[in-house]
Amino acid sequence: MSLCFEEFGLRQELVEAVAALGFTEPTPVQEKALAALRGTTGDLVALAQTGTGKTAAFGLPLINRIETAQRSIQAVVLCPTRELCIQISRDFVSYGSKISALQIASIYGGSSIALQIRQVKRGSQIIVATPGRLLDLMGRGVVDLSGVTNVVLDEADEMLNMGFKEAIDDILKDTPDSSSTWLFSATMPKGVAAIARGFMSSPVEITVGKKNSTSARIDHENYVVRPGSQLVALKRIIDASPDLYGLVFCRTRHETRQVADSLLEAGYDADALHGELSQQQRDVVMQRFRNRRLKLLVATDVAARGIDVEGISHVIHYGLPDEVAAYTHRSGRTARAGRSGKSLVIMNWRDNRKLGLVAAKCGIRFTACRVPEGSVICKLKLDNMVEKLKAVDVDHDAIGEYLPSVYEAFEALSKEELINQIVAERFNSVAASYKGAEDINDRGAQPRRQPRPERDRGSKPFADHRTSGMQRITFNKGINNRINQGAVIRLVCDRAGISSRQIGRIDIGKDASYFEVDGGLARHVFHAMKGATLDGQRLFVEMQGGGDSSMRDGRKVNRGGRRFTGRKAS
Repeated sequence: MSLCFEEFGLRQELVEAVAALGFTEPTPVQEKALAALRGTTGDLVALAQTGTGKTAAFGLPLINRIETAQRSIQAVVLCPTRELCIQISRDFVSYGSKISALQIASIYGGSSIALQIRQVKRGSQIIVATPGRLLDLMGRGVVDLSGVTNVVLDEADEMLNMGFKEAIDDILKDTPDSSSTWLFSATMPKGVAAIARGFMSSPVEITVGKKNSTSARIDHENYVVRPGSQLVALKRIIDASPDLYGLVFCRTRHETRQVADSLLEAGYDADALHGELSQQQRDVVMQRFRNRRLKLLVATDVAARGIDVEGISHVIHYGLPDEVAAYTHRSGRTARAGRSGKSLVIMNWRDNRKLGLVAAKCGIRFTACRVPEGSVICKLKLDNMVEKLKAVDVDHDAIGEYLPSVYEAFEALSKEELINQIVAERFNSVAASYKGAEDINDRGAQPRRQPRPERDRGSKPFADHRTSGMQRITFNKGINNRINQGAVIRLVCDRAGISSRQIGRIDIGKDASYFEVDGGLARHVFHAMKGATLDGQRLFVEMQGGGDSSMRDGRKVNRGGRRFTGRKAS
């Protein structure tokens, strides 16, 4: 039997605000978290998929503990991205709408730091922040965590993937030993477990679903197509789903631009979200997507972090990601708030092993589907057009005076002829585009036995990138420039649109450093890093190539030129 919010000891103002928002009963993660945190000041580890109501699960008990008479920082919520920071703050304002003295500050990069400083100084009791900007304000003496009683780490696995481990450690070390830490994550990689061991004392653990699992309301489908046919397959899948409103995930920023540009040229309502966009451009794209003026948003994993949009019907993987956790996070963008959704993978037969690993670790079963042929898509689009015509609401008062001349114009046509004319006018271009369309499904792709489920060792890439297949990229900054590994990871991920799991070894020397990436991505990453700045310092990058040459800021140079001066790898 489901419980009501009143039964968890929440203050009356919170109960009334929740009721006004239309929440009648808590979701499973909310029920477990509220029950676990009632009457205790201990630590909590909660594993639940994205979109299960985690914000209210930690937001309601957090606000419930705030002493509004005190105008000082009592709670900190850390999250990985600006978008998620804004979303959590908005939700908190809604939950606390009937608590007049409650003050919440949103602290994140890419926005006015002066305005954020004023928010803190006005007496905010709760700070919702990204780790980097919070550390900045702590260093300026603006934020004092000595009075903090609660710290929440939301999407902890994503923060670690973005290279925030050192920043999180520094923040947690600055909070009182008596403060409670609540850790919320969709997956439990080793880094998240290390935070739990290092900064938490006998935490209560709650799990909704299985580790690395996805929502049971998501249908998982895979399409195996011939090499080079992924883009054609994507367009056909979109055409076969007239009500599709979704996200298309690509591996790199370059691929994201290519796919989005191709969709735009073909007349689809689509746009791209990647690291080259300014914050203002990103906000415009996201606003258009939220308002459904865009049907499709094409993005990398990095650029899409923190996206929380209701009603997404489809998540389309333009190729499988390099890690199981990424699939979990991607798929979690759909099937929110009790809805159902679809997660579709467009792949080549060589990705069968990856697909099997995802299925085994996430505990899901993929349905093997075929990309519809042209005739099937034409029939679907025609049926959809007919249904829309039938559903048109005719305003006879508005058009009545114009109809006699229309009747006269069509008088010579029979009913069948008139229907033919309407269909031809609306449908000729569609039929022509699919005339003679070939079957792009890979007929040679036979079902393969899925690999035996492996012992769960946390979130790992499918292959160990720290192998001979890695390519080294060097740059001219190091310890003397106060550069650290976390900053390098965030910069590379943001500019190249790749996951931190695709970065291998990082070695910080005194005046120069290097990082390694998979050989297949090296040239893309190298060009993405040209002209980059790190903490306001211009980077000059060099990529070791084959033979006797390397690439330095786009120019081939002899390997006998400037040598890397960082410390040797151990």
